[in-house]
Amino acid sequence: MLSREHFIFTIGYDGPVAVVDSQGARRYGTLSTVDLAKRGLFRAAWASAVFSGSAEEKALVIEAYNKAAGASYGAEDSLDRLFGIFPVTVKRLILL
Repeated sequence: MLSREHFIFTIGYDGPVAVVDSQGARRYGTLSTVDLAKRGLFRAAWASAVFSGSAEEKALVIEAYNKAAGASYGAEDSLDRLFGIFPVTVKRLILL
């Protein structure tokens, strides 16, 4: 299983291997979901909310994204497809 900071900065997968942005994980991996959204790191913020499983965090990210992008996603909408965030079981990771 990936740690939170590796999950939120996974940029893709090569089969059963997660490819992780190590610089982003080092720099921003300890920030909360709200702090990531405030910095405009919406993909990372959404991944953090998905990792936590918190409906409240997801709602906060949707609200921040809508405000910044002029979008109109609702609570029933998921940003999973927009950002390409899906929980996946991996056996190892590659840090780039």
